[in-house]
Amino acid sequence: MDYRIVDTTLRDGEQTPGIALSRDKKCYLARQIDELGVYQIEAGIPAMGGDEKEAVNEIANMRLNAKISAWNRMCIRDITHSVDCNPDIIHISVPISEIQIKHKLKRDIKWVYRNMLECVNYSLSMGFETTVGFEDASRADIHNIISFTKAVMALGVKRIRYADTVGILTPQKAIHAIRRIKERTLADIEIHAHNDFGMAVANSRAAFFGGAQYVNTTLDGIGERSGNCDYSGFNNLMNKFSYCASNKLITSSF
Repeated sequence: MDYRIVDTTLRDGEQTPGIALSRDKKCYLARQIDELGVYQIEAGIPAMGGDEKEAVNEIANMRLNAKISAWNRMCIRDITHSVDCNPDIIHISVPISEIQIKHKLKRDIKWVYRNMLECVNYSLSMGFETTVGFEDASRADIHNIISFTKAVMALGVKRIRYADTVGILTPQKAIHAIRRIKERTLADIEIHAHNDFGMAVANSRAAFFGGAQYVNTTLDGIGERSGNCDYSGFNNLMNKFSYCASNKLITSSF
């Protein structure tokens, strides 16, 4: 099964109530996660400063096998903090749903579009591989996601993240949305699922069959609210599917 794991234990996983990771613990976990063979480790949010920025910087300098990424809001100031850490990838999160744009940012979609392009241009101009995450994508107009994806691809971005920020996806919607974005843009797609209704693993699997090549996970499924897609749970499910398919026990999916 050809998929790549982007582990976000050190960023989204740390938002679990009661969990606060020191710099040393983050570095230790980064080594353990790297030994699992993941493609990428989302190390944290450098704009938080202090121990957080120092941890991201130290992890980026550990020269692990996994690529190291830093998470950023759609803000030049955030990105400059990430540049200081010299990660392999700078990730920019872009609110895309109407409810987030109106009530969180108190802006309009044209403002979001302009700022997204400014931030992406800046990150790319600094020489970093850049990925763009569409925050609250599962509640957004898919036409806007497709339009924004095409715009950042024109600048040189190859991968976008479809984030189920509030955990309301179903497998049927996940596979349909990812297929449609893939067909219309040919972008590499990453799925970021939350577990509010216990569907993070199932939705991530569905997104993979829709064409997502990258899957976000955390150790033991920890994360904000009810958590994220569990690393072991996802891999075990995919391995079982692969075994059944190879033995012709499964003839179709979804």
